[in-house]
Amino acid sequence: MQEKRTLPQKKLINKERLIQMKPFMDEEFLLSTGTARQLYHNYAAKMPVVDYHCHVSPAEIAQNRQFDNITQAWLGGDHYKWRAMRSNGVPEALITGCASDREKFDAWAATMPRLIGNPLYHWTHLELKRYFGVDVPLSPATAEEIWRACNEKLKEPGMSVRGIIDRSRVTVICTTDDPADDLGYHEAIAADPSCKVKVYPAFRPDRVLAIEKADFADYLKKLGQAADIEISSFEALCEALRRRIKFFAEHGCKASDHGLGKIVCIPATEQEADAFLKKRLAGETLSEREEHAFRTAVFCALAPEYARYNIVMQIHFGVVRNVNTRKFQALGPDTGFDTIAPYGCAEGLIALLDQLERKNALPRTVLYSLSPCDSELIGSAIGAFQNEGIGCKVQLGAGWWFNDTKTGMIKQLTDYANLSVLGNFIGMLTDSRSFLSYTRHEYFRRILCELIGSWVENGEYPADMAALKEIIEGISYNNTMSYFGFEA
Repeated sequence: MQEKRTLPQKKLINKERLIQMKPFMDEEFLLSTGTARQLYHNYAAKMPVVDYHCHVSPAEIAQNRQFDNITQAWLGGDHYKWRAMRSNGVPEALITGCASDREKFDAWAATMPRLIGNPLYHWTHLELKRYFGVDVPLSPATAEEIWRACNEKLKEPGMSVRGIIDRSRVTVICTTDDPADDLGYHEAIAADPSCKVKVYPAFRPDRVLAIEKADFADYLKKLGQAADIEISSFEALCEALRRRIKFFAEHGCKASDHGLGKIVCIPATEQEADAFLKKRLAGETLSEREEHAFRTAVFCALAPEYARYNIVMQIHFGVVRNVNTRKFQALGPDTGFDTIAPYGCAEGLIALLDQLERKNALPRTVLYSLSPCDSELIGSAIGAFQNEGIGCKVQLGAGWWFNDTKTGMIKQLTDYANLSVLGNFIGMLTDSRSFLSYTRHEYFRRILCELIGSWVENGEYPADMAALKEIIEGISYNNTMSYFGFEA
């Protein structure tokens, strides 16, 4: 009898829980307080998007590519998704191999239900909602329905590359470009009045810094041809870089970027750098110390030119790339086999900033570490290198790569607030090869408003909506436009 009396009560409790349960990713997604909802809907959601660091193709913007299916738009080049699929046991043929686009989509659909707690789950469903009007969760049971709905939508003219950009309200995009690039696609975009978004190149001289690579000498020949100079000395290399930076600046460049594993600052004279370069061009192998000294010398040559042309210097570091040798040999770089570096870069980073500051050559700088342990370090270091007249001249960059998660964003924002001036932060970027990734800005803005809203609701900041509006709109968009000097 007791069992029969308790059953209805248990059912009632379950019903009450269902009533209290928030709907899956509704319009109040991640917004748990009234203040957070007000900040997001009234301020953050209304701001356009500026994507100051990404890896999208300027060729696809110039040609206004129309994707044939959702796999092409979603899975091509997205090593975030590839890693998740491998972790779910998906064969490589269904990831980067010769399987059909539909088979690859089905493999992603089969992976999705298991990605609880992973930002890919949220990003994927935000993309489905915002671009395709799909509200049902992706799974093997819904794969057919979603495949057809997305592919039908992609046939519409408004779902071309430029259409996706326009509907995402993106005003500025900075691509990632090699110094030897002729920027022909950027010229085509700039000359096309039908293209509403401003697309600027970003100067990425990683191959100049990679003196240890086997193709280093071949690359310098390519760079020399682009700069119309033979690179046989360090001074010639510096002149080539000066010419190419000027060329990029003439094409609207406002940002540079540098991908490093470990930052080690070893000052070297121009004569020493010249000796290292000539030794390498002769086919000799440099010591690790000589490699770091050469890279330091190159940074010291680049930084004054960035400052001259008002180009922001971004540095991404703390990564070990291609750790799976067999997979790297089979698939190449940028395929999902990189990891957080097991070493710190504090000493080298601080020394490099000081080396540039000594020469009065430190440009506006944004620092991104792949290690979440470094954000407090960077937050403390940047305070020692700020200048009058520029709010947060040196910035702690947005949570990057493996930190591009809900918890990673909250940590980065909290560390920035604790150690610097969060109101001057330049906010989110996509760092993506996909034109559907602009919903990451929405994800970030919801997390930002939830965090700041919680501080207000907890009495840690006054409910001054004029001040909060300026902060939210600044971090969402305005700070970035001002910091980089973009014109929408």
